[in-house]
Amino acid sequence: MNGLYIGRFQPFHLGHLTAITFALSQVENLWVGIGSSNKSNEKRNPFTAEERKEMIISSLNDATRKRVQIYDIPDVDDHAKWTYHVDTIVPKYDVVFSNDDFTQTLYEKRGIKVIPVLLKDRENLSGTNIREKIAMGKRWEELVPDGTKKILLKIDAERRLSKIL
Repeated sequence: MNGLYIGRFQPFHLGHLTAITFALSQVENLWVGIGSSNKSNEKRNPFTAEERKEMIISSLNDATRKRVQIYDIPDVDDHAKWTYHVDTIVPKYDVVFSNDDFTQTLYEKRGIKVIPVLLKDRENLSGTNIREKIAMGKRWEELVPDGTKKILLKIDAERRLSKIL
């Protein structure tokens, strides 16, 4: 059985890693969609799709990496067509993992099973919170996996975010 998990991963944090681990406890393979892949260097989407892909891959262990495939999912301007657009990008999947009400509704309307993902420490583990901490030079390192931390330091995320935010 294959599953689908879509997120913006701005940046990829411990909550996302927990979600992937949970999803893989339910399915054999997981397609991870990098949402808003066509956006970068803006307040809500500061990192490129390639940077986010690096964050994800470098944060997964070898066994997990073998069961995960990553796909770029660009935004489309028509919400009703969005799930069908996703289907043109990723291989067939049996279930979607999501906490987003809108995403759940869109997939459930199509008769596709949606499994909610437990949100781990949502107050701290949110991309918005982490981006703000990085931009302000506050401690953020414990909120992301080591792989993400290495990528954020490599690309000098603090400098980029302090300019954008």
